[in-house]
Amino acid sequence: MRLGELDRVAVSVAPDQGATLMSLVADVLGGRPQGVPPGVRAGLRAALPAEAGAIVRPMFAPGFSLVPDCLTLTRTLSATPVGERLEELAELPGEVLLAELEYDFDGVVPRQWRVVVDDPRAFIAGYLGVLRAAWDAFAPLWRRTAPLVGREIERVGTAAVSGRLDAVLGALSHRTRLRGGDLLLPDPHPEVFALGGRRITLVPLASGTSASVFSLDRPDEVWLGYPLRGLGGLWAGEPVPPPASDALALTLGGVRAAILRAAGRGVTAGEAAREAGCSPGTATYHCARLEGAGLITRERRGRRVLLRRTERGDALTDVLG
Repeated sequence: MRLGELDRVAVSVAPDQGATLMSLVADVLGGRPQGVPPGVRAGLRAALPAEAGAIVRPMFAPGFSLVPDCLTLTRTLSATPVGERLEELAELPGEVLLAELEYDFDGVVPRQWRVVVDDPRAFIAGYLGVLRAAWDAFAPLWRRTAPLVGREIERVGTAAVSGRLDAVLGALSHRTRLRGGDLLLPDPHPEVFALGGRRITLVPLASGTSASVFSLDRPDEVWLGYPLRGLGGLWAGEPVPPPASDALALTLGGVRAAILRAAGRGVTAGEAAREAGCSPGTATYHCARLEGAGLITRERRGRRVLLRRTERGDALTDVLG
């Protein structure tokens, strides 16, 4: 995705339940790993109808990644509860689904969708049952993410107001990269899109630690689903930390903020790890992400790795403290 000048990009946050549900289905039934914890995945599979895999198979056939918009639950992004989205889906006319299939596949519907073409209403009913069962099983876990969602909204807002969206977009997940004005996203069928003045809607996903669901071809906005920060700790039973006391930690996270501050003095990676209170391995991971975002450089000197802040890193630290 070609973003252009980041200081002109408009960004909002939408903690959309439907996007998280689609990510869960993609992982549990579609063979598209999203980092759903094994225990959560097992619980969802046990709650789903026995025929769930067969029902959603057309959506995740090898070689295809296109799902008709009317089936995605993300046609509009908002705080609308999943229950209301499912009620709308229950009213979906079969001819609307057929028309979208014809349009999406240029009039030649692939073989895996033929069962849907033969009886679209039966497919919609079965698909609806899968989604309802999955959300009923996951809803208690979604409610536990509320504090993390609130922190994420505050974090993105702080970065947007301070003009440091590069720090957010450069660290959405380990599956994305920000290179200059280009955002690289994981896609089995890569294409090049231009933002072209559209708004970016960031959608924190509570499904898994490598979750990635996005839509780049809408006329008015681009939406990017990415792992909700702190999700791994939540699934591991760790308490949700209190709100960050400074803007830099809120934007980057506590460990990365500590490393970035230390890098301003030209420290080694080992020294940065001690200041951040983490292991050398953890520091290496976060240093790589900071380097990928253009905030630090790493230079090997013998057995040591020296960290230095870049001009961009200096600017971010100056703005956020």
